[in-house]
Amino acid sequence: MSKVAKRDLPGLADELGFLRAQIADLKDRESDIRETFIEAGITAMEGDTFRAVVVESLRTTINWKAVAAKLKPSRQLVTSHTTEKEVIAIRVNARRGVAA
Repeated sequence: MSKVAKRDLPGLADELGFLRAQIADLKDRESDIRETFIEAGITAMEGDTFRAVVVESLRTTINWKAVAAKLKPSRQLVTSHTTEKEVIAIRVNARRGVAA
């Protein structure tokens, strides 16, 4: 465990929740700015510190689930090409009755 005492963990839960809320707000603001540039037809914009460039490209995505459904591979084939990886997630939700 890091140098944080167990008594400090509830505060860290709150800090993590507040950080995630700030990140959500920042992502919303980023989306608004992107939409503004695109709607205005901006291809590049110079700021005092940064330069933003709108790049259009064509992305090709293969729907492997649909391909597999069409080809009807055996369970053995699917299993032999399937990997598992342990992941750890931390879910953060506001506590009921507590204003953020």
